[in-house]
Amino acid sequence: MTMKSVLEETHTFLGHLGLNEEPFGVYYDDAKPENAFGPKPGIPISRELEDQGNIDLQEMFKCFSCVIGNIWLARKKRRAAFISTEEYGCPGGVFYCSMMKPNLRFIEHYVTTGFDGTPVHGERYLPSPEAMRTFLAKVDPRKAPAKYCIFKPLSLFADNEEPEFVIFFARPEVLTGLFIQTTFTTGDVDCVASPFGAGCTNIIAWPLYYKEQGIEKAVLGGFDPSARKYLKTDELTFTVPWSLYKKMLAALPESMFNVDGEWTSVRKKVTRSAKAWGEDS
Repeated sequence: MTMKSVLEETHTFLGHLGLNEEPFGVYYDDAKPENAFGPKPGIPISRELEDQGNIDLQEMFKCFSCVIGNIWLARKKRRAAFISTEEYGCPGGVFYCSMMKPNLRFIEHYVTTGFDGTPVHGERYLPSPEAMRTFLAKVDPRKAPAKYCIFKPLSLFADNEEPEFVIFFARPEVLTGLFIQTTFTTGDVDCVASPFGAGCTNIIAWPLYYKEQGIEKAVLGGFDPSARKYLKTDELTFTVPWSLYKKMLAALPESMFNVDGEWTSVRKKVTRSAKAWGEDS
């Protein structure tokens, strides 16, 4: 499939789904797109500097910038978003997007129970730093193949560019269509995973985890309380590897979208949902 044909079939797919926002693609490159949304350069951070006590956390957080937050801006303006080692924005995001390894120990406490003897109570998303370390050791993103991790609308990809993954932002009725098209394409009842993680973990780090194992699996995400502010009400993320996405598009003619079945009633609910949220224009 050429990128042109993928875009044509994506348009058809979006029509079936009733989704009026095109998906994003994510890829790595040494060139940063013009007018892209991303963090400002921050102070140097690394596990080595942390172990030496040479990271000023207050200075680090002065340039805080969430990956999902920058993608939110890119979605609204139909532009690109990025993260890099120097322009990292978030000490968790820079790890999950493959920009820095190993992770800072700081996030093992920040995401869990905080730091003893300090007012930092932690986010309490996992029960202990040990549980967080187990999670981080498992997801363990590969080393980035280029300077920037870039997210942009699929239609902005040139003919010579390919994303590694395709990311949808959708509410439950539309997610129903995405989910079933994935199972119909693969024949695998376990082809969609929804493991714990930050917003960016589930759109890049977990998809990379499965890809590195040679597994074509979609990842459902958006359950991170810290990232919810950058998603629409009731909206989740659905990320598909590029290889599987092309198969899903090729399977459309034989799918439930082209028979007189239950999708007809679900599609009516999609329309009602769009109208309720003022997104039916």
